[in-house]
Amino acid sequence: MQAIKEVVKHARAFSSVPAHFDRKVAVLGAAGGIGQPLSLLMKLSPYVSELALYDIAGTPGVAADVSHINSKATVKGYAGEDQLGEALKGADVVIIPAGVPRKPGMTRDDLFKINAGIVRALVEACGKHCPKALLNIISNPVNSTVPIAAETLKRLGVYDEKRVLGVTTLDVVRAKTFYAEKAGLDVSKVDVPVVGGHAGVTILPLFSQAVPNAANKLSEADIDALTKRTQDGGTEVVQAKAGKGSATLSMAYAGALFADACLRGLNGDPDVVECTYVASTITEVPFFSSKVKLGKNGVEQIYGLGSLNDYEAAGLKAMLPELRSSIEKGIAFAKGE
Repeated sequence: MQAIKEVVKHARAFSSVPAHFDRKVAVLGAAGGIGQPLSLLMKLSPYVSELALYDIAGTPGVAADVSHINSKATVKGYAGEDQLGEALKGADVVIIPAGVPRKPGMTRDDLFKINAGIVRALVEACGKHCPKALLNIISNPVNSTVPIAAETLKRLGVYDEKRVLGVTTLDVVRAKTFYAEKAGLDVSKVDVPVVGGHAGVTILPLFSQAVPNAANKLSEADIDALTKRTQDGGTEVVQAKAGKGSATLSMAYAGALFADACLRGLNGDPDVVECTYVASTITEVPFFSSKVKLGKNGVEQIYGLGSLNDYEAAGLKAMLPELRSSIEKGIAFAKGE
């Protein structure tokens, strides 16, 4: 219900977007478990004038279904490698949820073996057909697929670190939800920054910086439990679905929220700040998720971590070796090493 309210709120707030702010959005992997609800949500966006839905198969049916929704975006489905270039041509934002979902017992490292090649091929097509687009990378493991995307675009000579963004919004969505439930707060008024990466211990919610601050309501044990639940949110859903799926609906919602933020930044909104996994120098690893300001050229400013308490500082220190390993693995794959 909260997701629907959020979408409706944005739709009402921006129902009279000027025509020159219309944008083309491409969804790569649009027929999948994340891609279908994500395509639906992007069809509702008042910023989107053209929605290109691509997958290896099944997209014409998804596109026909979504196209019947009475919002302004025109929709076209593309299927197969020979239609990928046309899907990407002129895109302002490309959202990439393509890949296999995580199954019970499957680690994010297992996912890497399958999804890395998919992401490399799709990003290579983006580099050739829409090199100025903002790439929103959802395909897991994000800690590795974003470096893969960067190296792929470097090889093509079109890399712009401001335009390659790993979508970590679901971690923020979960942290807000869990924190609000535990502290008895209105979730619509809660903000919790989440930094690091997008897997296990590399996910670090900064509850000490949460707004509103509920320090008087939550114990250290509560914070530890909330942190671990945020880190293990994906596993919680996989187990609840008993091997029949992963976090598709919540991920689609988070992906749509982040894409909407990118579109607002492109259109000149001066106050778009989101957490995202990008090339960064705020820590000792070359890619890191933190709050960034989004604008007409993608990432305009990367914000520091702010003041961390002892628990968070320990979490940051503990995550860095794993995050570095994932980054190096992605770079090595992209280079064929």
